[in-house]
Amino acid sequence: MPKVLISDKLSPAAIAIFKRRGIEVEFRPGLSPAELRAIIGPFDGLAVRSATKVTRELMEAAPNLKVVGRAGIGVDNVDVTTATARGVVVMNTPYGNAITTAEHAIAMMFALARQLPEASASTKAGKWEKNRFMGVELFGKTLGLIGCGNIGSIVADRAVGLKMKVVAFDPFLSERRAVELGVEKVELNELLERADIITLHTPLTEQTRNIISRDNIARMKRGARLINCARGGLVDEAALHDALKSGHLAGAALDVFETEPATDSPLFALENVVCTPHLGAATAEAQENVALQIADQMADYLLTGAVANAINMPSVTAEEAPRLRPYMELARLLGSLAGQLTAGQSDAIRAIRVEYEGHAAELNRRPLTAAALAGVLTPLMGAVNMVNAPVVAKERGIEVAETVHERRGDFATLLRLTVVTEHLGERCVAGTLAAESRPRLVAIKDIPVEADFAPHMLYVTNQDKPGFIGRFGMVLANAGMNIATFHLGRAAPGGDAICLVGLDGPVPEAVLAEVRRLPLVVHATPLAF
Repeated sequence: MPKVLISDKLSPAAIAIFKRRGIEVEFRPGLSPAELRAIIGPFDGLAVRSATKVTRELMEAAPNLKVVGRAGIGVDNVDVTTATARGVVVMNTPYGNAITTAEHAIAMMFALARQLPEASASTKAGKWEKNRFMGVELFGKTLGLIGCGNIGSIVADRAVGLKMKVVAFDPFLSERRAVELGVEKVELNELLERADIITLHTPLTEQTRNIISRDNIARMKRGARLINCARGGLVDEAALHDALKSGHLAGAALDVFETEPATDSPLFALENVVCTPHLGAATAEAQENVALQIADQMADYLLTGAVANAINMPSVTAEEAPRLRPYMELARLLGSLAGQLTAGQSDAIRAIRVEYEGHAAELNRRPLTAAALAGVLTPLMGAVNMVNAPVVAKERGIEVAETVHERRGDFATLLRLTVVTEHLGERCVAGTLAAESRPRLVAIKDIPVEADFAPHMLYVTNQDKPGFIGRFGMVLANAGMNIATFHLGRAAPGGDAICLVGLDGPVPEAVLAEVRRLPLVVHATPLAF
C-alpha cells in the first residue's frame, strides 16, 4: 500500500480522498526540517503547500519518494532540479486557486486606488478625514499585466469588465489569445511606459527575478501603482521603497515578499503601501479545491501511473494510463536490452532514436520515449527513470529523436529503438505487443528473432556454422542451468547469427567465461529484466 505524508495544513477532504483510494496517509503539519527528515524515509508521496521546503537534504532522506504534490501553483519551495535528478515527480495544481488569486489582485487594485486600508484605520481611530483620502478611478486606466497565463488572463477579463485598457507582456501569449482576451500584447518596456497600474502574474525564475528592477521602476510612469500577488523576488523591494518615498510611484500593494514570513520591512512604514500576508490563495473555496486536486493527482500517479500537472514529466491521463502501460513496458524493455548490450561493449552513446509504427504511432508518445530512454540509460548510469531520463540524456550530450511512421508493416504495432555509439555505430532493436499486452522482441540488429522477455537471459552473437548450438547447450547443461526459452536468428546463411536464451537464473561468471571461449562465439552478454 502506498504511503503519503501531508506536512502542511491541508483540507481534511484530501485525507479522506487518500484513505478512500486505499493509500495510507499521515497528517503531520508543523514539523521542523530535522523532524521531517527523520520520518520521511518510508513515504512514497509528500503533499505540501508553501510552508514545507522540499530541499535536496529532505529528498536524500526519502529513498522511497516518488511524487511531491504542491497544493497550489508556485513550486519555488521545491527543489525541482534535485527531484528530477532523483526521479521524483513534482506536481502542482495550476487551476485550483487561479480565480481566488486573481480576485485578490483585483481587490488589492481597488484598495490601492481608493486607499481603503488607511481610510479604514483612520475612521476606526475616531477621525473623519474625508478630504485626506483622495483616490483615483480605475475606469479608463491602463492596466499592465506582466504574465498572462491562468491567473493573468482572469485578471485581464475582470479588468476589461471594469472598462480598463489592458496591455500584457508575456513571451508565451499568442496574438490570437490576446485578441480573445481583449488585451494588447506589448514588449516590457512599452508596458512600463504606458501602464497606470502594473500587476505581476509570472512565476519566479532566473529570467523573471527582479523583473521590477530599479531601472525598470525608473521606466514606469510617474504616479503609477504596482501590485504583486505572484511571487516574492519579482520586485527589487529596496528600489520600490525608494520610488515610493520619492513620489515617483503613487503606491504599491504586496501580497508576497522576497523573504517570508515578512515581519519587518521598510515598506511597512509607508502609508502608500498595502500589505497582506500571502493571502492570494487563502479562500475556503481555493483551499478545498487545491487539496482535492492534489490528492486525486497523487493518488492517480501512485495507483495507476497517471500524471497530471507535473512540472518535470510528460502528462499521462487516467484514461491513457491503462492503455499506455503495456507500450511503456515494451519501450522500457527494448531500451534496457539496447542499454545492456551497449554497456557490455563499453562504448559511449551519441544518439538514441525511437520509431513508432502502427497503433503505437497514434498514442501519447512522450512517456513512451521517456520510458525507452530510462531503459537505455539505467544499465550505464544507474538510477534513471522516466522522470529524469530526458534530463540525463541532455546532460550527457545524447541526441534524442522521435519518428512516427504512418505505414503499416507486418505488426499491428511496432517500436524500433536505435542506439548510436561512438565507435561501434548503430545498434537497433524492435518489439511489438503480443495479444495487445505482452511485450515481445522481434528484431535485434535487423535480424528477425521472435522472443519473449525473461527475467534472466543470455545474448550471444556467433558465426552461423554447424556445431555452435550443441557446444553451447552442453556448457549450460554441465553447469546445471536449465534453458527456459531458446531463440535463434541470422542475417544470412553462414553469416552473423544471434542466440537469445531465457534461463531460470542468472549466469555465473565462470559459465559466462566458458561460453565466451567457445568456438564460433563472437560475444556473449548476460541480460536481466
